[in-house]
Amino acid sequence: MSSLPRRVKSEPKSPTSEELPSFLNSTSESEEEEEEWEPKSKIARRPRLPKKAEAKPKKSAAPRSSVPRKMVKKVAIKEEMDVSLPIAPVEDNKKKLLKPKQENAGTKPRSLNRMPEVPKKMELNSFQGKNQNSSVSDEKPSTSVPVVKQEKCEDFAFDEQPSKKIKLNACPEGKPVKNLGGNKIKEEFEMNWDIVQALSEITNVEPWVCANLIRLFQEENTIPFIARYRKELINNLEADALREVQHALEELRTVAKKTHTMIQKLKKEGKLSSCLLKGLLNCRTLEELDHVSSPYKTGSKGTKAQRAKQLGLEPAALSLLQNPVELNLFSYIRPNTKGLENIQEVEAGVQHILADIFAKDKDTLDFIRKLCQQRYISIQSTLAKVSSKNGNEKDIDKFQLYHEFSCNIKNIQHHQILAINRGENLKILTVKVNIPDGVKNEFCWWCVNERWRPKQFLKPEFMRLLRSSVEDAYKRLIYPLLCREFRSKLTSDAEKESVMMFGRNLRQLLLTSPVRGRALMGVDPGYKHGCKLAIISPTSQILHTDVVYLHSGQGFREAEKIKRLLLQYNCSTVVIGNGTACRETEAYFADLIMKKYFAPLDVVYCIVSEAGASIYSVSPEASKEMPDLDPNLRSAVSIARRVQDPLAELVKIEPKHIGVGMYQHDVSQTLLKATLDSVVEECVSFVGVDINICSEILLRHIAGLNTNRAKNIIEWREKNGPFINREQLKEVKGLGPKTFQQCAGFIRFNQEYIKTFCSNKKNEPGSRALLTKAGALGKKKSKLTSCASQHPNPLDQTCIHPESYHIAMRFLSLIGGNANDIGKADMQQKVNVVIQKEGLEGTAKRLNTTVHTLQLIIDGLTQPEGYDIRTDFDKPDFKRSIVCLEDLSVGTVLTGKVENATPFGVFVDIGVGKAGLIPVRSITEAKLSKVKKRRSLGLGPGERVEVKVLNVDIPRLRITLDLIRVL
Repeated sequence: MSSLPRRVKSEPKSPTSEELPSFLNSTSESEEEEEEWEPKSKIARRPRLPKKAEAKPKKSAAPRSSVPRKMVKKVAIKEEMDVSLPIAPVEDNKKKLLKPKQENAGTKPRSLNRMPEVPKKMELNSFQGKNQNSSVSDEKPSTSVPVVKQEKCEDFAFDEQPSKKIKLNACPEGKPVKNLGGNKIKEEFEMNWDIVQALSEITNVEPWVCANLIRLFQEENTIPFIARYRKELINNLEADALREVQHALEELRTVAKKTHTMIQKLKKEGKLSSCLLKGLLNCRTLEELDHVSSPYKTGSKGTKAQRAKQLGLEPAALSLLQNPVELNLFSYIRPNTKGLENIQEVEAGVQHILADIFAKDKDTLDFIRKLCQQRYISIQSTLAKVSSKNGNEKDIDKFQLYHEFSCNIKNIQHHQILAINRGENLKILTVKVNIPDGVKNEFCWWCVNERWRPKQFLKPEFMRLLRSSVEDAYKRLIYPLLCREFRSKLTSDAEKESVMMFGRNLRQLLLTSPVRGRALMGVDPGYKHGCKLAIISPTSQILHTDVVYLHSGQGFREAEKIKRLLLQYNCSTVVIGNGTACRETEAYFADLIMKKYFAPLDVVYCIVSEAGASIYSVSPEASKEMPDLDPNLRSAVSIARRVQDPLAELVKIEPKHIGVGMYQHDVSQTLLKATLDSVVEECVSFVGVDINICSEILLRHIAGLNTNRAKNIIEWREKNGPFINREQLKEVKGLGPKTFQQCAGFIRFNQEYIKTFCSNKKNEPGSRALLTKAGALGKKKSKLTSCASQHPNPLDQTCIHPESYHIAMRFLSLIGGNANDIGKADMQQKVNVVIQKEGLEGTAKRLNTTVHTLQLIIDGLTQPEGYDIRTDFDKPDFKRSIVCLEDLSVGTVLTGKVENATPFGVFVDIGVGKAGLIPVRSITEAKLSKVKKRRSLGLGPGERVEVKVLNVDIPRLRITLDLIRVL
């Protein structure tokens, strides 16, 4: 995948040659023997096995018969009249969308007696609309959506399917429309396929949603903003689905960009023909592009077909298919020319040209791909001969399951693919794709008797030559291509699943419920250099740091110091990192707790992951935040804060160092980084930050903001005092209208703090000048901020976007509520009365808004003050005693906390120092909690579960568990 920045960019970065796997840099043809696929440094991509429908090529100036032209024209006109881009999946529109496809589906295979016609590109009316002269609203459209044809509200049928709304500046809640009009989506690099339709086929997302998403991403809208405030335009898709669409879109654009780069290069070298141009513009994946373009790359010695064409044998090959009666191969013999010295060399040259034609024909490749989908294609791995002699026995044993492994490519698991690839990279395994001979036989028969059947009668020697050409094309060109495609698709899907699993685990970890209101002691365990201690206050301030030596014979003396510190700072919670000496440190504290050594304090402890703490402790951010502390003590502070506010602490660490994934070093690093950064942005944005107290590091992860903008906000806050409301964000340098639109809904304001600040300032002389000072700073032509904008707005503490404030105020008037009562029980009662009386849709109709916007407003008004979505997630598991691995027996029922989730199972910390594995077959829907909303049928880090021990293998330190229920 191209490198995704934290903010969505309209033009993706093309992957470099180092990132491309070997099968993309290799030629499509092997001179002597078949090339082996060898995954090296990979980049995620999604090669798509073409479907039955033929790709829609680009418009061409090629001559056409008048009848087909007329038919196409009629269809286009009909679509222009009846169909524009559907925003809601209305049944009538769907039928009209399918019409052009059905008419083109019966196209017969093209023959070679003339230049193949380039089918006229299917009109995009079905998805984008062609109403260029449609009347446009007088109101200026918002930057987040395209211009649309305005419809009158009285003509809107509210009893039909929910329609979509187009946001406007003057009317942010939008006006109900059924179809999103507008011009055709213009891509920088045009191809013979429609990007909307291609994106829909790859992601299985409705075309109208894909069209909207393309526009939203082009306008640099962020995923958190789209997922929360543009639900009506995306059919309520979740952030994970939006990331998948974004990734697929960038893959398609990467293919288009590389294709046009190749076209310009070939054109400059004089190698570009009309047939080659058409083949390049039809490519949808990097594999297809490599297959078509590799023979023409600079430095290539040329294929066998190219060398035969240079000898002048191409007319003979075409004549064999079109006019074999007049073909005389003996006339091509040149005794003094290498390659034409005898009839055998002439036939070999013709065979190579025909094989090249067959292997690059779209219909032929589509047929063999469809044939493979219907047959049993397997992937096999065996122990490599070299590794069995010279390899490390320990490494070889790791891949014992794959020494003699075979599985259908439709059933193989993602983790198995990644394991096979890793073994192949280490030269421990040999991998091959096995396509049965029946596929070859049926394919050869179809080519000879149907697709490439000559126009006239063939002599026996010519029929033999045709059969040999088909077999040569399959063995030398098509079979290696299919193997590369299958391996590429399997690897791509496995990498994406691994990255998505990493993202889901990271989200679960970041959204762990914070433990507020108590002092914590963080312990970074160690042997020789001692255990580092740090005590932090309920507001995360560092109260004390120290080093104790618990495992060097001084344990009793150090216990007195620990007790004195706990009593001095009234701290009853100990947080222990899970690194070196963790088990010994846990046993030490558990023993003291059982003896009630810390009385009168009721001390409890928990174990947390210290992944990334050491890296953070020596980072510039840590040095800036804790300049006077030793790096070893900084890690203890970080461990304690991970329990007090996990999100605020973990965002300081690069996500891939947190270590909640599978095969994270084997997948595309650009895809992994982009996905994890996006997950962090999503979590921080959905939780929200208090603009007046949050750190710069946390602020830079808000949707729409970056390092410079976060720094400017902090500088404004330090210079002008706290922000009073969201409107003041516009006064910060670098925060234009677009940035404000993206970030405003995710920034919160503590109303009590702001009211106290404002009342104190009113009592001071010159306070009015101070409050309005910021409006004139740094802007030569700006006007002084109005007094109204300097008053607190109760809606700023909610998730309601400023563009919907006036709808929220109208809704408050409708229910008889007051903005100062937000989050109180009375507000909930008033909302319930109106909603029960008129219903959600009826109320939305009355307010001239969408159901999604109204629901968001209701949530914002009724959620209690200081509401945190993380309260629905699990807190750390606090305990007072310890269990040893030897104490476990089959049938023992325990409670534990999920550490990591993988496609083959879930690892659970049950407090014995070694995580147990719940196989994926034991995780069923009946055992999962019905209360929590789940994105998938699986568990994530931090969730508490009740399990039963199925097997304990002490020598190998393996524990197998069965899931009883989720707590």
